[in-house]
Order: sequence, then C-alpha cells, then structure tokens
Amino acid sequence: MDTKNDAELIEAGRKVFAGEWEFIWAASSIETLPPMAGVEVAFAGRSNVGKSSLINALTNRNALARTSHTPGRTQELIFFEGPPHVGLRLVDMPGYGYAAAPKAKVAAWTTLIHKFLLGRATLARVYVLIDSRHGFKDVDLDILKTLDRSAVSYQIVLTKTDQVKPAELTSRIEEINATLKTHPAAFPDVLTTSSQTGAGMPELRAAMMRLLQERS
Repeated sequence: MDTKNDAELIEAGRKVFAGEWEFIWAASSIETLPPMAGVEVAFAGRSNVGKSSLINALTNRNALARTSHTPGRTQELIFFEGPPHVGLRLVDMPGYGYAAAPKAKVAAWTTLIHKFLLGRATLARVYVLIDSRHGFKDVDLDILKTLDRSAVSYQIVLTKTDQVKPAELTSRIEEINATLKTHPAAFPDVLTTSSQTGAGMPELRAAMMRLLQERS
C-alpha cells in the first residue's frame, strides 16, 4: 500500500470536489446523450439506495442531485461536471428494481442503461451502490452480470453504513467479496460510505483521482 500516494490522491480529491460542480445534461435515450468528453464515472443502484444523496455528499452540495422518498424518481441519465480543467463527469443512472413508474417506462430505462454501458468509451468505471443493511439482492446480481458482459470496470460502494453495526458491516463486506470472486470485471476493493456522516467520501474521491491519473 502506497500511503504517501493515497494521501496525495485524497488531497487532490478534496480540492476537485471542493470546486464548482453543476448539472450539464439529462438524457432519456441513447440518441440524446451528450458528446463524449473527459472521464466519466457512473453511479448505479437499486431505487432508494442513496445515489443522489451520495453525489450530493461527494460534491459538498445539498441539492446538486435531486433526492426523493419516491423510488424511481431519476428517470434519465443525469450528467454533472466538475471544474473545467479536471475533465471529470459524474453520471447518475436511473435506479433499478422497484420504481413508481409504468413497466414500459422501467423497461425503457433498462434498455438505456444497457446501451450506455456498452457504447461509452469515456466511461471509466461504474460504482454499484449497495445498501449495507441488506447486501446483494437478485436484481443487483443481474446488473453485475450485465457489467461483466459489457466489460466495464465496476466497484461496489456500500451506502448507509452509519445504520449498521461494525460487526455486521464486516460480515457484509466478507459476503460481497466472496460473491465478487465470480465476477471478472469487478474491482476487488469494496468502498464503505455514509452520506449522513461523510464517512468514506475522501476514499471514493481518491479512487476517482486514481482513474483520472490512469486515463491521462
């Protein structure tokens, strides 16, 4: 483990995410995606896993990404962009699983997600958010298979860890690591976060800085 480099990446991430972040694009179909530019990282997860809250916590904003108590509110691919010199974009993907929307609409989102994953050269990684209270559900495992097929690098991010006891969290991480051994596109390290307390945000920002380094 390169502690010095990790510290440098954490500091670089702090500076980047302390800068200006803004909404730049919403795409409801593959034809309406923005032109490819810079490095993109996407956030996927079940409805109500806390994607919007995580993006807000990452960027130190209260309302950059819309949060809702109604599952399935994000119905498009939502793009956010950081400081222009950085070249990093965050993509909030429609929540999968239960959604308060007609089945045809959910099917359309699913198709959009799959096409986006298969055809986006600028997409460096997908962060798959998993509620630490529940672990993997069948619908999560389906998404992992899709990511494996599309050969997109992805990493598991546990959310809401402030609501789980330490021993339970350790057990959850072990379960997830055991499952990931059968998924070739999965990045081996599981990140643990809490949008409520800010835990894990420096490490997640640092992971993105590492991606920028690798792509530069």
